[in-house]
Amino acid sequence: MKISGNTILITGGGSGIGRELARKWHDLGNTVIVAGRTLDALEETAAGYENIHPVTLDVAQPEGVERFAKDIIERFPALNVLFNNAGIMKYEDITASRDLSDATAEVTINLLGPIRLTDALIDHLKTRGDAVIVNVTSGLAFVPQPKASTYSATKAALHSYTLSLRQQLEGTVEVIELAPPGVQTELTPGQSEREGYMPLDAYIEETMSLFQQQPTPREICVEFVRPFRNAEKDGKVDDFMEMLANR
Repeated sequence: MKISGNTILITGGGSGIGRELARKWHDLGNTVIVAGRTLDALEETAAGYENIHPVTLDVAQPEGVERFAKDIIERFPALNVLFNNAGIMKYEDITASRDLSDATAEVTINLLGPIRLTDALIDHLKTRGDAVIVNVTSGLAFVPQPKASTYSATKAALHSYTLSLRQQLEGTVEVIELAPPGVQTELTPGQSEREGYMPLDAYIEETMSLFQQQPTPREICVEFVRPFRNAEKDGKVDDFMEMLANR
């Protein structure tokens, strides 16, 4: 992935990892479009950054994704990088019958959202030089957190989908997986101050250094998440799941 001169779309750009990545990519000399459901949050991301452009998008709405993609291509025909970053995480008790609305929303936003947006933009991306798709998964794609079972499952599915996407697009669009650890953001209430999670600034700094390696790694995994990424190979999945269950 080239470091500057891109036009980058980042979903979930109104907070957390998406917001900070948008600002870092902007400062490296890129045009950045931040998309999300709340315009005020997107405008806060863009405040003071001349070349960050906020645009509303709800990835849970199929028709809205199609309209958004057409509008973005018209407004930003140089678009060549897509970050599928938007996601939600809910804690859940799956030991008894329950309301499945949260689980449905997680599958819709975390998995179908990236699939739909990629589909809506893929024909355009294939016409662009240096085209890249970055799918944001999680360390929980490799070791599920029991109380976030649906979230973990969506990230595991997106990891699998990313592998297939990379193979099919080889030679036309570069496909990168970004797998964060637990980071101090407000993905869940109180997480931004929770001990045992990686500070956001440190995560962004290390992540950007990995993106600037040449060639860019197919998987962007900071050191903090590598034990999770390698847990199955190392025979540590059960140990990590027990640790997560008690967190």
